[in-house]
Amino acid sequence: MTDTLVRRTPWPESASRAVVTPLQPSVVYAAESPDALDDQYEGRAPGYAYAREGHPNADVLAAKIDAMEGLSGGFVTGSGMAAVAAAAMGILRAGDHILGANQLYGRSLRMMSTELPRMGVMTGLADPTDAAAMAAAIRPETRMILIEIVSNPTLRVADLHGIAALARDRGILLAVDNTFTTPRAIRPADHGADIVIHSVTKLLAGHSDATLGYVAARDPATNDRMRGFATTLGLTASPFDCWLAERGLYSFDLRYDRAEENARILADRLDGLPGMRRVLYPGRADHPDRDRAAALLGTRTGNMVTFEIDGGRDAANRLVRAARNIAFAPTLGDIGTTLSHPATSSHRALSPEDRAALGLSEGSFRVSVGVEPADLLCAEFEAAIRAAAS
Repeated sequence: MTDTLVRRTPWPESASRAVVTPLQPSVVYAAESPDALDDQYEGRAPGYAYAREGHPNADVLAAKIDAMEGLSGGFVTGSGMAAVAAAAMGILRAGDHILGANQLYGRSLRMMSTELPRMGVMTGLADPTDAAAMAAAIRPETRMILIEIVSNPTLRVADLHGIAALARDRGILLAVDNTFTTPRAIRPADHGADIVIHSVTKLLAGHSDATLGYVAARDPATNDRMRGFATTLGLTASPFDCWLAERGLYSFDLRYDRAEENARILADRLDGLPGMRRVLYPGRADHPDRDRAAALLGTRTGNMVTFEIDGGRDAANRLVRAARNIAFAPTLGDIGTTLSHPATSSHRALSPEDRAALGLSEGSFRVSVGVEPADLLCAEFEAAIRAAAS
């Protein structure tokens, strides 16, 4: 018996099937013959060979997100930024130009300012709420535009239709990061986007226990280029994280709807509290892009609320210490509410002057609203904000 312990035991057969998707952590898959392996690699037969190139749990998850976004052929990556990198670095070449929204996620901005130029890709930024400003920033070498529909963390709403028309007329690929809005609010490919990106880590998975990304293009050849780049550089998703994220998707609609309703209530309750400078929520009448949000998103204005208090860093510290039951963490989309301080997390790499240009100060906070009872959540924030103002 000891001589055979290292031999793999065949999986037990069953006339019934598992209700839950099996977790398949295998790194490698054994083929029947060299001819059979050829058939897999050349597309004549389905199958897996090496997990860096793909595995069942990633494909199950990608197929579900494909269905949500109305796309096909998307794939899962090891993180949201890996998905952004697969889109940009997998397509662009030295001498190309990419135009980004000037309020992208902090690490996306860092990729634009540091990593892409290092590889010879030219970059530029412009205001995504103004299609004319985007048009003015386009160069003859521009090959891609990268935007978020709702920006992080100032919650400005991009002129998606204007930018999509601009990209179509100029023959430029439009990549949209749909992490904040999710397909529950909008499917960017239905509105002219060529590439759709997600940090699955956030709302889709929803429990802060899986780090993943997703990217898909409407054009199969573009999908193949991005997937080839991701496979070559090893931007591989963990089977266990994919399994966790798939489980999270089953409650996604319920979580999103409850968190969105809580966000509406919280945004209204925050307004007018002592020391409150401003509250930003796309569903409020005083939001600078309210009309565009209504046209694009309807009532699906999301679970994110941003606010700014007086008092600078000292007040910010008082607020966080008083909000003991609200996780102060640089994430979003968790089933529970989290609080983030952009100046020390997502946008810490920017200078104070650059943060100020985006409308961010030491008193700016971003709230990813969860599914707690709304009254409890509002009471906790009211107490913390009053403590910050004391």
